[in-house]
Amino acid sequence: MLLSFQSKFNRHSMSDDQNDLPIVNPEENNQIEQPNVPESISEPQTEPAINVGVTAEILDIINISDAIKQQLSRVIVGQTDLMDLMIIAILTKGHILIEGVPGVAKTLTAKLFAQTVNADFSRIQFTPDLMPSDILGTNIFNAKTNDFEFKAGPIFADIVVADEINRAPAKTQAAMFEVMQEAQVSVDGVTRSMGDAFMVLATQNPIDNEGTYNLPEAQLDRFLFKIVVDYPSLFEDIKILERFQNDFDMKEAESIEKVVDLKKLVELRKTIENITISSQILEYIAGIIQETRRTGDLFLGASSRAAIWLMKASKAAAALHGRNFVTPDDVRWVTKPVLNHRIILSPQREMEGVPASTILQQIIEKVEVPR
Repeated sequence: MLLSFQSKFNRHSMSDDQNDLPIVNPEENNQIEQPNVPESISEPQTEPAINVGVTAEILDIINISDAIKQQLSRVIVGQTDLMDLMIIAILTKGHILIEGVPGVAKTLTAKLFAQTVNADFSRIQFTPDLMPSDILGTNIFNAKTNDFEFKAGPIFADIVVADEINRAPAKTQAAMFEVMQEAQVSVDGVTRSMGDAFMVLATQNPIDNEGTYNLPEAQLDRFLFKIVVDYPSLFEDIKILERFQNDFDMKEAESIEKVVDLKKLVELRKTIENITISSQILEYIAGIIQETRRTGDLFLGASSRAAIWLMKASKAAAALHGRNFVTPDDVRWVTKPVLNHRIILSPQREMEGVPASTILQQIIEKVEVPR
């Protein structure tokens, strides 16, 4: 299971004054004189520590994020990173590739996420015989009007789940290029735009290779994140069994509530753009990208598009945690999901079975962190 987003960035922190207070054993209250501490300091801090200068829009992002995760957690056990990165993706107009074995709630999480943001949801099961027109739509002759009418395909939705996307042949994959990059579809010379909130959540199975096609690098580069969903831990498996022992039909999923309109999330994208990022952080991002191109462990390094996405994701990560400025921790946290599908290991490292995440971790540790 991926590392918990909350564990690395805790918004509920104590002030420096509180950390300096002496610790007193309650059983020894009669023997030890209590320190003379002002009442305002001795009271426990219950409100999140929000940085000075944070706007109401950033507070909205925090509250919306917490509400979405609260609803998803009614059904989904764990997967906190997946939830956070899905929120970041929709705030930055990005797409996500989710890789994991069958049965770890990849599609279910995406479907429930669409419910929480009141989005139109569509699911496409990719197969070897799937044609581009099956996804995009086609013109059909209407005998009543004696004219052709366009019948839109399932790609015309706010959130589209492309299930087992690597099962479709190259011709069908090519149909996804324009819609993922330009947010538009061209059929018979007519271009139709997608909605402002259009997002593709694609899944693929890393184990079953029969009847699959490797996604071309150009298409992989169009995904903001590649999220590797691992097996649940023992504790999480127990929680899953306990949660559904009396709910075989998973009826709890039907009661997931809408917490925000998709239009509101689209409006908050401007807030993400306005997050401050210093020149030192920009140099830090560029340094990470450059190191992927210089290291001998990689055959193919990250592109300039990867650098831009890394900057966008870092800004959104900062906003999720109550800051209007980006820190190196924001960059480090999103580096792996942004870059792990944009690099190719060298033949030697590939034969050794070294995962891409290991190489990226070495690069992160090598590049000097700005002070």
